Amino acid sequence: MQNILGEKIRKLRKEKGFTLDKLAELAESSKSYIWELENKNPPRPSAEKLAKIAEKLGTTIEFLLDEGAEVSQEEAADAQFYRQYRKMDSATKDKIRQMVKLWGDDA
Repeated sequence: MQNILGEKIRKLRKEKGFTLDKLAELAESSKSYIWELENKNPPRPSAEKLAKIAEKLGTTIEFLLDEGAEVSQEEAADAQFYRQYRKMDSATKDKIRQMVKLWGDDA
């Protein structure tokens, strides 16, 4: 039986150039916990820890847990960006909207 969650965490971790130690440090977890998620079957993730891991990997919990191909990594990254965007103050949001508008005018 495949461990899709573990495969996705490992793949994204390696794409970011993170070691087990580095991801554990960033996600405020332990190296052994990250290793277990990547290698145990079935993994038993904590929602809170999985949310931190997803954030540090630039994705969403939904992407990590999706066993089908319904959510792409790009869509998950966009969803994570939008969640961060919603937490920003109005001035920062305005600056981002202005930058996006400038980029769109060049297209």
